[in-house]
Amino acid sequence: MATLRDPLPAAPARTANTGPPPPRRVPLPWLVTGLGAAMPVSLACGAGLGASGLSWTEVLHYLWAGLTGGSIAPDEIPSYTIVWELRFPRAVLAAVVGAGLASVGVAVQAMVRNALADPFVLGISSGAAVGANAVLIFGAFGALGLWALSTAAFLSALAAMLLVYTIARTPRGLTPLRLVLTGTAMYYGFSAVTTFMVFAAEHGEAARSAMMWLLGSLGGASWASVPIAAGAVLGGLVHLGWSARRLNALAMGDETAAALGVDPGRLRKELFVSAAAVTGTVVAVSGAIGFVGLMVPHAARMLVGADHRRLLAVAPLAGAVLLIWVDILSRVVLAPAELPLGVLTAAIGVPCFVLLMRRRSYTFGGV
Repeated sequence: MATLRDPLPAAPARTANTGPPPPRRVPLPWLVTGLGAAMPVSLACGAGLGASGLSWTEVLHYLWAGLTGGSIAPDEIPSYTIVWELRFPRAVLAAVVGAGLASVGVAVQAMVRNALADPFVLGISSGAAVGANAVLIFGAFGALGLWALSTAAFLSALAAMLLVYTIARTPRGLTPLRLVLTGTAMYYGFSAVTTFMVFAAEHGEAARSAMMWLLGSLGGASWASVPIAAGAVLGGLVHLGWSARRLNALAMGDETAAALGVDPGRLRKELFVSAAAVTGTVVAVSGAIGFVGLMVPHAARMLVGADHRRLLAVAPLAGAVLLIWVDILSRVVLAPAELPLGVLTAAIGVPCFVLLMRRRSYTFGGV
């Protein structure tokens, strides 16, 4: 009996005469090169644009000094601090968070086989919000100082992950429907808790801070918060890249995946842990930024097709560049005030997503 030498598909195949012809794809090397070139430019703009007017000569000088350990004149210290200690770590963290949300969006949509899924469908973000609000409104974990917010958000996200997993798990493993239903139910439950906490706040400023966090903000970014988030996102990307061919099989359905030698239940457990860890970590440092994990994966499918090896090469870069510019806009539109990032991602994402869905050649999975 002949054996199948390469059981895992490169991408879901199109059957003959079942719909409109596939759209023209952008060559992957061109797209990756373009996004890769846009990354340093976007980071530099993130460091240079803001309420405090600095010339590009000054900005580039301070960035070079920070990267190489160069000297700064005493009268340059305030401007250097703005560029290197405030704006640039914020731009770097925006890139990390955007890459994490976009890559997890790709994974979650394959995991639950639902076009409307995003990193927050598992209820992890709303769980993290409970811990964050406990710090902002009631002063919990005060002994941890600057680490109180991110620690509380991550621990509550971890608790939410365990709760969702416990409820959704069956003897047959994690099924897409139970994951979506459980995550959605937990999302509304945790959201009700956070809403109650906001209304119970004794001080209006604490409630305002909580609402700002719930809509996403990188105002508290620092170099100390970058390594943890970057490590979690990098680990998630490595796992997803290693699982890309299995994701292709899973996207075709459990029966097809099993026939191709992939255990759907085991893969969903791996994806659940990976997605929850990345989501919990980035939400802990940035708040709940919506729409990136929903919009970017669909846009990437439209550009490069449904093969997860190609998607995971494009989506993280696109998410990183997008969120850097969203953060820039949040700082300059109403300067010196800041807009929540979630407001801008929705304002950008909704019309883009509507236009995407109006394309007759596009369906979920890109086929």
